[in-house]
Amino acid sequence: MADSYRSVDTLKVGGKDYRYYPFTEVEKRFPVDKLPYSLKILLENLLRHSDSGLVSEADIEALAQWDPKAQPSQEIAFVPARVVLQDFTGVPAIVDLAAMRDAVKSLGGKPEQINPLSPVELVIDHSVMVDFFGGEDSFKKNTALEVERNRERYQFLRWGQKAFDNFKVVPPGTGIVHQVNLEYLARGVFTRERDGQLEAYPDSLVGTDSHTTMINGLGVLGWGVGGIEAEAAMLGQPISMLIPQVVGFKLTGELPEGATATDLVLTVTQMLRELGVVGKFVEFFGPGLKHLTLADRATIGNMAPEYGATCGIFPVDQQTLDYLTFTGRSKEQVELVEAYMKAMGLWHDDKTPDAEYSDVLELDLSTVVPSIAGPKRPQDKIALTDSKPAFHDVLNEMDRHRRNTIASTEQDFSSEGGAAAVGGVPLSDQGAVRVDYDGENFLLKNGAVVIAAITSCTNTSNPAVLMAAGLVAKNARAKGLSSRPWVKTSLAPGSKVVTDYLEKAGLMDELEGLGFYLVGYGCTTCIGNSGPLPKEIHEAIHEGDLTVTSVLSGNRNFEGRIHPDVRANYLASPPLVVAYALAGTMDIDLQKEPLGYDKDNKPVYLKDIWPTTADIQKTIADNLDPAMFSEKYADVFSGDESWQALPVEESQLYAWPDSSYVRKPPFFDGMGKKPGDITDIKGARCLVKVGDSITTDHISPAGAIMPDSPAGQYLQEQGVDPKDFNSYGSRRGNHEVMMRGTFANVRLKNQMAPGTEGSWTTYLPKNEVISIFDAAERYREDGTPLVVLAGKEYGSGSSRDWAAKGPSLLGVRAAIAESYERIHRSNLVGMGILPLQFAEGESVESLGLTGEEAFDIPAVQADTKEVEVTAKGADGKAKTFKAKVRIDTPNEFAYFQNGGILHYVLRNLASQ
Repeated sequence: MADSYRSVDTLKVGGKDYRYYPFTEVEKRFPVDKLPYSLKILLENLLRHSDSGLVSEADIEALAQWDPKAQPSQEIAFVPARVVLQDFTGVPAIVDLAAMRDAVKSLGGKPEQINPLSPVELVIDHSVMVDFFGGEDSFKKNTALEVERNRERYQFLRWGQKAFDNFKVVPPGTGIVHQVNLEYLARGVFTRERDGQLEAYPDSLVGTDSHTTMINGLGVLGWGVGGIEAEAAMLGQPISMLIPQVVGFKLTGELPEGATATDLVLTVTQMLRELGVVGKFVEFFGPGLKHLTLADRATIGNMAPEYGATCGIFPVDQQTLDYLTFTGRSKEQVELVEAYMKAMGLWHDDKTPDAEYSDVLELDLSTVVPSIAGPKRPQDKIALTDSKPAFHDVLNEMDRHRRNTIASTEQDFSSEGGAAAVGGVPLSDQGAVRVDYDGENFLLKNGAVVIAAITSCTNTSNPAVLMAAGLVAKNARAKGLSSRPWVKTSLAPGSKVVTDYLEKAGLMDELEGLGFYLVGYGCTTCIGNSGPLPKEIHEAIHEGDLTVTSVLSGNRNFEGRIHPDVRANYLASPPLVVAYALAGTMDIDLQKEPLGYDKDNKPVYLKDIWPTTADIQKTIADNLDPAMFSEKYADVFSGDESWQALPVEESQLYAWPDSSYVRKPPFFDGMGKKPGDITDIKGARCLVKVGDSITTDHISPAGAIMPDSPAGQYLQEQGVDPKDFNSYGSRRGNHEVMMRGTFANVRLKNQMAPGTEGSWTTYLPKNEVISIFDAAERYREDGTPLVVLAGKEYGSGSSRDWAAKGPSLLGVRAAIAESYERIHRSNLVGMGILPLQFAEGESVESLGLTGEEAFDIPAVQADTKEVEVTAKGADGKAKTFKAKVRIDTPNEFAYFQNGGILHYVLRNLASQ
């Protein structure tokens, strides 16, 4: 029996007895001490649930005698302690739960069967947009507009708070989910009462946001999953997973003067992308750990999805305890974390031996240099010294009207919006547009930085880089510098504590002096909620067909994500964001060329205003204290008057009032008590054919809805004025909008409609180029199933369940790609879409697939590892090729057989 390996003991801490499950029995047979930290957390999870029917002896043995070099093959069931949500993914998740209550009632069950069984915490952070900026009232105006726009969504969440057990909501204007999780929600060690006794076990979670991994910096195991998988976890379903390989990342040395945690994480991201860690855990170890603050570790954990790993975890050590204490956790909780981790052999200190890993990378922290990443992938790191020539390469590649137009003579454009020329070669004037804006007259040119945003959980949780940004601003203002007039500046921290310590340090005034006023506590620019550019700037960009840029302290810079007008997006540390706002252009070597000139007309260089590490640390020590955290999180679930004033109806079933934000989804319509047979896919047509690194942003964008798009036209038909469209992300509770928004990214290049950019395809029967949504509707009327053809890393980026839900509603039955990102592959299965993978070395190109073929795919069964796909051309000739079935576990096959994971859960609950 599985529980024969389970040991039970009692831990006495602070006058309380806690039952816990040490490795005593399993250690008698297996070398558990050699396991990586993250796998020990999984092992405890298996042992604790070994009496539940979810865990077998083989599961425990496979994990306890883990072979670091073996390819993952053993499926295990991971039961997270809790689930975190953000509102873009959380609203549709709660919409699905509400629809499931209706469905379970229609199948003869009780609506209250649909209820979270473990704690679920939703933080509203994705909805605030930067409509107003550069003024003292920007935050107040943006917040009021946010509540006005999202009233229907927020009323629905208030209903959910009342209707569901174990469900709490952190209201808008509070912070970003991952920073709130790090500073407040995370427990380190979880406790619950079972069978009349307190039980202690590691805190763990899944979240409906890929950057859930930020909590790995605290030693808490967790990662991002799609909304559908999170919903199943809320309802008691384990997370089905293969025991992963674990890559060790050894850190030595310490960061040099001038380098930041942002520079470090961009370096780590590039290294791990080059190695290839998709589907793997990454675990950080080595003597360099003691030189990284907890906030630095959280920054590195945060970007695990950018380097492709499932998680990027750090062990629990004294730094962890100090951080828990500093952020206001109770003395009792911190003592419990220390006692439990030491009792379990999970504590890390200088004497801890290195674990065995599947592979090891090593980085000497002293070799990290100031860097940025871009223009469209986080892993494309550029040393600051190389940024100017790298941008020239980008410009020549991206701007078809201005290829090879670098001027051959030096000219000083330091007062213009696009080229600085001291010691450098400027871009030509071609395409520059004269602009009158806000009382100033200037040339807007290629390379102009039109957005400079201090934003995102990745960096605003780290006091060192935020204090550095404030000190750069202070030093710049002392030299008489100011931000360029064409730059839209914003400050959007992930926590209210940030503005507290910036104000106490006197640095908020300095940042505001450069235009970096508080615009909101939320994701903002990082997720595309950058708001409109000033009309004059927008028009100039289009008049000159300019390649303008954004610089943000975010974690993603995919095409079309940040702003539709901005073609090149760069990730940078907060102090570098300030520096680029001063320069106003990417066409500058910040190490050699001046940012501007002081009052005596002497050049001011970046080195002249960059603070020392000692300055930064002293500013932190003098101005940050635990009371700030305790005070700001004391009433974190309460909300302001506007939140509390939202009317809420108390009922088990949602009434589904007429709304353009929240509509009952069709996923469970006509669902029977038993699943139907899996059938062959015959005569399928290709709706979308794309290349490598297609992100979930390409598939289901989160940003602005264009008035002339299918989604925009639908909303206008519903009586919604374009100014009230809000964003795709905010409309995820309305399947009608989201269907029409599938593959609607303005930068999508669908090879089924060559020469186009955006949501276009060719409707094959008539060879007619029309919108992807309209084509899908026509194929539906024809009774034609659909497929997607793709290259490598299909579905990378955000854990966006609508990137699977949307294609499912459009009639996509299968995707065939060279490789998939982990979460998206899982989401496809979770929505009943068959993920197929080309054989090694084969691709759309090598097989000569045009996308104009008709595809036949045989039905898969539980043991089907490979299928033979037939592609029939218009000339009647057929090609056949083998494809790997990427339904990776038996549990996943059960989900697929049922038409999706939620259908599987629903049928199980209704039958109880």
